[in-house]
Amino acid sequence: MNKKYAGLDFPAWFDGKDVNEAAFCREFLSKNKLIYADNAFFTPDGRLTDPLLLKEKIYAELECYAAKNIPRTISNIVEIMKLAAHAESFPPKPDEIHVQNGTLRIDGSFLAGRSEIVRSRFPIDYNPQAGKPVVWLRFLSDLLYPEDIPTFQEYIGYCLIPSTKGQRMMILKGEGGEGKSQIGPVLARLFGCNMKDGSIAKISDNRFARADLEHIHLLVDDDMKMEVLKQTNYVKSIVTAQGKMDLERKSVQSYQGWMYARLLAFSNGDLQSLYDRSNGFYRRQLILTTKEKPADRVDDPDIAEKMKLEIEGIFLWAFEGLQRLAANNFRFTESLRTLNNREYVKRDANNAIDFMKSTGYIRLKADMSVTSKELYAIYGIWCDENGLTPIRQRSFSDFLMRNLKTYNLEHTNTVTNATGRRVWGYLGIEPLISPRISENWGKSLCTYVPVSYTHLTLPTNSRV
Repeated sequence: MNKKYAGLDFPAWFDGKDVNEAAFCREFLSKNKLIYADNAFFTPDGRLTDPLLLKEKIYAELECYAAKNIPRTISNIVEIMKLAAHAESFPPKPDEIHVQNGTLRIDGSFLAGRSEIVRSRFPIDYNPQAGKPVVWLRFLSDLLYPEDIPTFQEYIGYCLIPSTKGQRMMILKGEGGEGKSQIGPVLARLFGCNMKDGSIAKISDNRFARADLEHIHLLVDDDMKMEVLKQTNYVKSIVTAQGKMDLERKSVQSYQGWMYARLLAFSNGDLQSLYDRSNGFYRRQLILTTKEKPADRVDDPDIAEKMKLEIEGIFLWAFEGLQRLAANNFRFTESLRTLNNREYVKRDANNAIDFMKSTGYIRLKADMSVTSKELYAIYGIWCDENGLTPIRQRSFSDFLMRNLKTYNLEHTNTVTNATGRRVWGYLGIEPLISPRISENWGKSLCTYVPVSYTHLTLPTNSRV
């Protein structure tokens, strides 16, 4: 022992000269509830989102004893603590909501206190006597159609629990100026560090962005861009995640992490994909349209702050939505408007749907057939005559193959082309126009109507 400190009473981890880092960890963990799991520290207050907070607490214990290399000593202690406090398994509890004054379960039971180490804790109290959030409800009534408010209520409630059972993301779509941007600050007050602002497009473009959502309940994109997504795999994997999934960070080996982030976007457009036009992509979206802003409405610049004052009531409102959603086996309430919104977006992204319903170009008829090449050429003509851009031939073919039963079609290589050769095509479609197909058919199409079809009434915009 250093003679300078002879006779003084030191902690067991200090000998008067040096700090025993492992001994310090043991004593620290005996006084502080802390575990290390899934690449993060967790406490009764939830996940430690800022590593500096732990370092500050360690420094407060060390400052009277460690005289040199304090930053390095603290860093070493943190690394040792990752081993000493390591927990092999720390799964989320999808039926529990941890608030400041206890734990609320989906069944409505409440356990006061916060002794348990948890993954997340919301920065609010559970107060069953809290009044109705009058300002919040009036705001939503001005923003959304009445039949869509229950859907929004269920979705916000859904985001309170660490679960993706609902397998949906939500988009609030408007023309701008309706006030939907005021929702973000209110949700930030409700969710605290369990919410993150970000970009859905970034998730699509950057494989590392998915890992940034680990441990997060809600990602809010308050200005979703109208550009189509280059690919949807990462977005769909987040929306549908069940359990652990592969996550990647720069310069770090991929690992298995819990993912239960829900996606909420505010936009003046639709979420569309450049290549993925499957039902699986679009049916994951809950699309709510906002009301038009009345010309004489005067906006309150303090509306968000007023709504924050009702946060305990807003929490009860959201919890009510969660309970209703759970009672319905996590199937969201969807108005006819919401269903039509999704169908519109899907059709807008894939005009082949409208082509298959068109008249004057093709007809669904069981005993007729068309070659794949001829059908795509007719589709190209339809697009040209309706001022639309055709999707790629591969995408067109994929769409038909996914929907063979929908249109009562059969894909076969027994269809005879104009030269008498058997080629791939579809049984169950009758062509009502015939393109002149040559080696450069994709570059130049000329429409003519066979004599046998001259009795048909063609669209008024047809150039036949």
